[in-house]
Amino acid sequence: MISKSFEFKKININNYNYYLFYGENNGLKNEIIEVYFKTRFKGNYYNYDEDIILKNKNNFFDEILTKSFFEVEKLIIINETTSKIIPIIEEIIEKKIHDIFVILIAGKLEKKSKLRNMFEKNKNTICVPFYLDNYQTLFYKVDSFFKEKKIPISNEITNAIINRSNGDRLHLNNEITKIEYYSKGKKKINLDEILKLVNLVENSDFNDLINACLSKNEKKLKYIINENNFSNEDTIIIIRIILSKVKRLLKIRNAMDINKNIENVLLNFKPPIFWKEKDILKQQISHYSKENLEILIKDLTEIELQIKKNYQNSVNMTLDFILNEVRRTSN
Repeated sequence: MISKSFEFKKININNYNYYLFYGENNGLKNEIIEVYFKTRFKGNYYNYDEDIILKNKNNFFDEILTKSFFEVEKLIIINETTSKIIPIIEEIIEKKIHDIFVILIAGKLEKKSKLRNMFEKNKNTICVPFYLDNYQTLFYKVDSFFKEKKIPISNEITNAIINRSNGDRLHLNNEITKIEYYSKGKKKINLDEILKLVNLVENSDFNDLINACLSKNEKKLKYIINENNFSNEDTIIIIRIILSKVKRLLKIRNAMDINKNIENVLLNFKPPIFWKEKDILKQQISHYSKENLEILIKDLTEIELQIKKNYQNSVNMTLDFILNEVRRTSN
């Protein structure tokens, strides 16, 4: 059965044991799991990766079927799922284990996906697509949050927060929470304070590195790499920021199919583009066709998965990927 993410609150989760959350909006997936599931199961939830389950199916079943005295119900969250998990889920369903609830987390799934079809067509399972947020949904989220907390924030500050999050709801949640704590005891917050506080996504070293890569400036890119000591923890952030910037470039390229004037496209783009970004964006868009941007998005998704599997070598993998990208032939 299909459900929209914004209508999920209408679902009584006691009536369904199996859920598929797929799509690119990981931040919204996490929000729904936190609000509707983790509070419901009060600590009795367990995270697995699909590849670990497939390598040792018997061990997985032993773990989920084992009950402690205090565990009445369990929530099983399986990450990075594909159609390979279907036989496992079918076996769990066949066993009719009523005190186990399962959430499958997947990336973007095509209409022909066997996993998606399984969950869409079964009236006893819930399938929820999670599409990327647009400017309006992020604005509403920020505006509602600060109104609820009774924190006076101007539209200018709201726009700055959204721009700094680069459309990533996870970053956005981190930043508005940070502002909430900072604002306690303050009657007013100005834009300069916000810009200093909200700095994760706009880390200058990350930004310079990524802009040099997308602008095909190999000389500058090598200089930045030599001048910085990036950590394993930095790599996922770097890849996700690149992904966000590439998706924005793709939106710009799509808009140029309608309006060939790049100046008009950038002027009317939502969320608004700061004037200082326009020149670098024009330079970057000149190096990429729509097809190359779509390929790069797929490559970024794949390298993120590889980094997670080989975390200790993530810095080398990330920098090699960036160097290869800057050398890739334009268009």
